[in-house]
Amino acid sequence: MHTIEETKKSYDAACKEVLADRYILANILKECVEEFSGESIDYIATVCIQGSPEIGTIPVRADESVRLQLEGLNTEDTSLTEAVVHYDIRFRAILPREERSIKLIINVEAQNNFSPGYSLLKRAMYYCCRLVSAQYGTVFTHSSYDDMEKVYSIWICTNPGAQWEYTITKYAMQECNLIGKAQARPEEYDLIVPIMVCLGKKKYRELQGLFRLLNMVLIHQNRNDRNEVLNELKDHYNVVMTPNLEKGVAQMCNLSEGVYQDGV
Repeated sequence: MHTIEETKKSYDAACKEVLADRYILANILKECVEEFSGESIDYIATVCIQGSPEIGTIPVRADESVRLQLEGLNTEDTSLTEAVVHYDIRFRAILPREERSIKLIINVEAQNNFSPGYSLLKRAMYYCCRLVSAQYGTVFTHSSYDDMEKVYSIWICTNPGAQWEYTITKYAMQECNLIGKAQARPEEYDLIVPIMVCLGKKKYRELQGLFRLLNMVLIHQNRNDRNEVLNELKDHYNVVMTPNLEKGVAQMCNLSEGVYQDGV
């Protein structure tokens, strides 16, 4: 018999595996990230998402002396001075159709506890800042600040407060003239974007769009839903099924009901 803690760990691992599927990520990017709003799911999944998303291996607070390469990632954190906290999912994405390719660094986090004793939004902002500062020595060096890449930290909150249910909220830096009308190019300051995607207690059959997709794969399932979920992913969300995704969905169908009944 599994303990609640063991069940939660299994659920968290399966959740990350499902969310890290490039077609699931493509649906999230199309809905939440303005750069991809006009692109097809297949194009985002096969062209824009670069490499394999890293799952739970990249430390958020590595010592500055530990340089983590964005290409061919070195995932070992040898830090002895800070507790190791990892990004759930991190990957790079590009838009090669632009005259100058847009390059982004994307972090996706799954969060069940919406009130952990601190502001989740401030944590998301902190993650964005770390994604920016970690670019020094990898994406840019010395004073090559023009090479900095925009970052997104997208938080999928499965159990938010009532006022947050079924909302998607973006927080962005804006220019505000105090005196005069000087104007900078947005790409010079639009570099940090936390996004909160909040689900809720409805059954996925009551929902549409991204909310339906995320509710379907993350919560309120049972083992009898497995084939229905797999078919809907293929037919309505252009998801190409892989053995890892099928396994993850099966695990979520087996685990999610127990996790939410136990409140873990």
